[in-house]
Amino acid sequence: MPAVLPPAKVLVTGASGFIGAWVAKALLERGFTVIGTVRSDPKGEYLKTLFKQYENRFSYVIVPDVGKKGAFDEAVVGVDAVAHVASPVSFSAGDPQESVKAHGTSVRRVVITSSKASIVNDKAQAGWPTFDEADWNDVSPREIELKGKDAEPIHKYRASKVLAERAAWDFVEKNKGNINFDLVTVLPSFVFGPTIHEVTSLASLNLSIQQFHDYTTHHELPTPAEKLTAPPMDMVDVRDTALIHVLALEKPEAGGERFIASAVFALRPFGWILTDRTAFYMIYKSMLLMPQALVTMFLEATQEQEMSNPWLSAGKQRECLESSIDPFKRPLLIP
Repeated sequence: MPAVLPPAKVLVTGASGFIGAWVAKALLERGFTVIGTVRSDPKGEYLKTLFKQYENRFSYVIVPDVGKKGAFDEAVVGVDAVAHVASPVSFSAGDPQESVKAHGTSVRRVVITSSKASIVNDKAQAGWPTFDEADWNDVSPREIELKGKDAEPIHKYRASKVLAERAAWDFVEKNKGNINFDLVTVLPSFVFGPTIHEVTSLASLNLSIQQFHDYTTHHELPTPAEKLTAPPMDMVDVRDTALIHVLALEKPEAGGERFIASAVFALRPFGWILTDRTAFYMIYKSMLLMPQALVTMFLEATQEQEMSNPWLSAGKQRECLESSIDPFKRPLLIP
């Protein structure tokens, strides 16, 4: 398929979320016109204010339930591409490709935000495994088949990601010759970085930053200390994740591909949270005056271990993790 280039019109589902807001912003910065799906008028108006510098190139439509069949039927009309970032954790969700096939005749490419959970399989038990786009997680769906509702929550989450992405690729394969668009999937790992979407509660944070918050504010360790420092750990900056979505539209050769968005840490980002929870909690409180203190503890412990990926150099790590702390300083989120 040909590239989708500015000033093309792109539908961004889940535009009021952590990643979705950054995808919308990255597209606007490149000159695209963006329509974002949100669940309510207040969420849409927040984004209109956030993106007011882009004048009339941002608008929104209300999709109250993205898991409902046909949820995107009206939203896809007249757009050139879809960035499907909204991803409810369920086994039955609204499929934008069905909507595009029936109503989005102008759409040339669909980019779906999947997850590294779609590729993590039995190799993860073998020390330092290497995964690539050819890998698929067949472990979690098998666990769901065997244990049903008694399966571990992590497998339920991962299985939802696997099944959703496989369904997307199966749809394209089954409808060859009957659709005018191709598919790209982006598979981010733990996503950190600054928050620009509206945050009114902990539930408004994305999963990675919620975990970051939990590890830095709870008096009790939610994970045994030995696991906190067990390598490897992968993460990605939300801004780089957004950029990958944009490039997935702009590059003709991206069609039909999966892209892993990740870099590897030598030590887990929570590895410095070890024993004295009371002392650490007081340090967390001091973050209100000195927000870099938390990240400095981690970076000084790992400073000698240089990252091979330039997107996650020592300076990038510091800036990315420092910016992840910003929502914690808001009154509603201070424990």
